[in-house]
Amino acid sequence: MTTPTELLIVWCNCPDQTTATALASGLVKEKLAACVNVLPAVQSIYHWEDRLETATEVPLMIKTTVAAYSHLESWLQNQHPYTIPEIIAFPVTHGLPSYCNWVRAETIETQA
Repeated sequence: MTTPTELLIVWCNCPDQTTATALASGLVKEKLAACVNVLPAVQSIYHWEDRLETATEVPLMIKTTVAAYSHLESWLQNQHPYTIPEIIAFPVTHGLPSYCNWVRAETIETQA
């Protein structure tokens, strides 16, 4: 069972660097995430609308809390240019306590 103060890493791919940077900045400004890493471009291969697709995408690694996740997901889905953006979350099971506390403090406004 998770608690609202537990941490999550959220993964989201973007179509390009400009979109990734804008989404990352928005998530931090809105206090939905404490930090977002904009990672180097990756090649994605997937099925979409009955076709095999290949695309270059820019991944985001988003640090947030369970309490902020629902709002983060909604905000990201509304801001993202993809019809169905990849938004998946992984629980953080261990971490440096002072870093984890910082993430909680930076997302505190969404935990009310």
